[in-house]
This record gives sequence, C-alpha cells and structure tokens, in this order.
Amino acid sequence: MIARLLVPLFALLFAAALRAEVVDIGNAELARLLAAGVPLVDIRTEAEWKQTGVVPGSRLITLFDERGRADAPAWLQKMGGVAPANQPVIVICRSGNRTRAASRILAEQGDYQKVYNVSEGIRGWAGEGRPMTPAPAAVASCPPGASC
Repeated sequence: MIARLLVPLFALLFAAALRAEVVDIGNAELARLLAAGVPLVDIRTEAEWKQTGVVPGSRLITLFDERGRADAPAWLQKMGGVAPANQPVIVICRSGNRTRAASRILAEQGDYQKVYNVSEGIRGWAGEGRPMTPAPAAVASCPPGASC
C-alpha cells in the first residue's frame, strides 16, 4: 500500500527535477552564451549597478532590496518580459550567492527550464578585465528608494 502511494510521488518529484536545470557557469561560458543571444539579468541593486557598472547588454531587474527582502512573484513577472520559461536565461549578482536563490526561484516558481548562474558574479567578470559599461542613464538618475 505504501509503495503504491510513494511511486507516484517519486515520479512527480523526478519529473519536476527534469524540467528545470540550473547550471553554474564561469566567465568564458558567460561570454559564449551572451554571444549566442541568451539574455543576462543583473539582479543587484541600483546602488551596486551605479558603483561597478554592468555587463554590456544585461537587463537590470533587482530581486533583493538593500535589506535582503525579495518579492519573488513581482520579480518573476518582470522576468517574463526578458525571456519566457521555455528559453534559457542567465543571472548575475555581485559574487554568485544571490543568484543561487534567484536560480531556484526561476526553476521552482517560474518553471524556467534552463537557468545559468554566473558563479563568480560581477566581481569575477570585472576581475578578469572583461567589458563593463556604466549603468544606463535612466537607472543612474533614479533617486534611491524611488521606482523609476
């Protein structure tokens, strides 16, 4: 009887695991995926974008605010404008820690099938002297705490 109940449960869990793939990547792979047209989303805060600049072509969609709070449903809605769940997407933060959580949100709550996490974040990218650009003027002129 218990086996009869557990088999469907394991099948469901296995199917869920199959639909989502989160892959940690380094900078060379990030450059390759960007060249192939896979969208990159920088989930850092506005202050961080202004401080360091961003990877050229990245989309700027903050997930965690300055206090570490996240509104996952609102963020997922914005992510849908970048890439639908059936297309791959790349996420980057300062060091790769916040994007681990973001990757799980995309895979588990957003049903994204393929999520690339830049494991060393913007620190690693900039540390290798890879291309950076200032935060876009619209973001750079947005007052702290405002929704621009």
